Amino acid sequence: MKATKRILRYVKGTTNFGIHYSKMDDVKLEGFSDSDWGSNIDDRKSTLGNCFTLGSGFVTWSSKNQTRVALSSTKAKYIALTSASTQILWIRKVLEELGEK
Repeated sequence: MKATKRILRYVKGTTNFGIHYSKMDDVKLEGFSDSDWGSNIDDRKSTLGNCFTLGSGFVTWSSKNQTRVALSSTKAKYIALTSASTQILWIRKVLEELGEK
């Protein structure tokens, strides 16, 4: 019951929070990606993160451990970039199905 009350207080206090999308003439899909190298001291796997904006606000973001051990920081960046590339291709496909260029 204590946890439920805490959640409800949080929801009540954040009802005005959100992502504001303003009308723009030139809407661009942009993506950003980054990684670290071997930050997990247990298995030496790197962490990757990416986010994508459409116009004036974020549409998706993620952060997760890489599935394999990168032997260099460059390899960790390539793995992160590959993950971001698959994500942006999916977003573009969704936008095409919605009739956007």
